[in-house]
Amino acid sequence: MPIDDVQGVKALWKGMGSTFIVHGVTLGAEGIISEFTPLPRELPHRWGWKQLAGHLLLKGLTAVVALPFYCASLIETVQSEIVRDDSSAGLLDCVREGLTRLLGVGAPHSHRLLPLSYMLLPAALHAVLRYAISASVQRVALWLHQRGRKQRSDPANPLDAYFPELAAAWAGSLVADVVLFPLETALHRLGLQGTRTIIDATDGAVAAGNGGSPLVLPVNTQYDGFADCLHAIRRKEGGAGFYRGFGALVAQYALHGALLAAARTLLRLLLLEGKAS
Repeated sequence: MPIDDVQGVKALWKGMGSTFIVHGVTLGAEGIISEFTPLPRELPHRWGWKQLAGHLLLKGLTAVVALPFYCASLIETVQSEIVRDDSSAGLLDCVREGLTRLLGVGAPHSHRLLPLSYMLLPAALHAVLRYAISASVQRVALWLHQRGRKQRSDPANPLDAYFPELAAAWAGSLVADVVLFPLETALHRLGLQGTRTIIDATDGAVAAGNGGSPLVLPVNTQYDGFADCLHAIRRKEGGAGFYRGFGALVAQYALHGALLAAARTLLRLLLLEGKAS
């Protein structure tokens, strides 16, 4: 039974507000750290290895700062709407829950809740690798685009000025997310463990004897850390366990690519009409 048949289409946008908050925290933390440290926020055209190392270190530190808010946003994103109390939900819940987890105060969680220190290194590694892969693929895509052009690009043409970079950024993010999907899967499971989160059974199961209502399941894992999580997934679920939910990623980038292609086609038609008139 699809989620939108029971909870409405808005369920597909669960956690959107908290996702924006996490992005804001990430950008703010990156700006503050780069302002008070010698770590460069942007790499110059001609960079050295020391500058690159500092830049990647900044990305890792930023991910560490945003980690508690990322975990809170993750819970809000996957929590079933059936058990969620809308009257107590607010836009800044992500900030409150992130601070609660960081300081270890508030409502008690399960004893299986992992300390944030267990996820600092994996989170930093994921952020650094994702940035490095995405930036590398983006540079290669732009280089191939420039090399394959038979005529020089016109900076005044929006098709030449913006869309190659947008397409390259899309390709870079796609490759990075596909390559790092197993690492992200482990991070998500560690972040949810012990938080008493209830999720929807998205395989179509329904609860018998309850009017055919959709089944919800508790997140009940007992990983001891990042390495144990990777080992347990491989042992119990096989390689396919690292790619559970991969279809949603494919749908996300397919929609993103379709919107880019539609916008490019529309802009090209508008430019042709402008030249014809």
